Amino acid sequence: MRTLTLAGGLAGAVTTSQFPEFSQQYTQRLGGAVDALGQVVADFDASAAASDLTRDAALVQMQGTPFLERRRADMTRSIARYERLSADLEALQYQGPFMRAYNAARLTDTEIARAAWKAYQPAVPVNFAGLVFAGVGFVLGGGAISALVGLLRVPFRRRRA
Repeated sequence: MRTLTLAGGLAGAVTTSQFPEFSQQYTQRLGGAVDALGQVVADFDASAAASDLTRDAALVQMQGTPFLERRRADMTRSIARYERLSADLEALQYQGPFMRAYNAARLTDTEIARAAWKAYQPAVPVNFAGLVFAGVGFVLGGGAISALVGLLRVPFRRRRA
């Protein structure tokens, strides 16, 4: 039992200790995505303004052919993603690992996460944040294994008279 709990604790420590670096790389990629999408949105807004249209009015005018309909849908998605990612970046930028963990729900863009994970290289964290995350992971991992083993043992316990 103790060996399993220790193994679960170590697995949790190794896993959670990687969060600070991964979240930093995610945030860097998020900034790049916001910059790229910002350029697309700015170009669209400039084209609309050159035709004396607002963004919404320009989107409404993009209809009539399958190509224009598809392009309007693409731009609508790009604008919405830009706004969502900009808000995420604003919440995460210049934050330390503990605040990034607090705002972990903002680390959910699958395209960015996939790219960050693909380039990510696990490392042994030796700074304060890495050690704290490792400690939390150790406790959570050990507790999870201990609870799981305890639940699995319930049907096999003898009843006392």
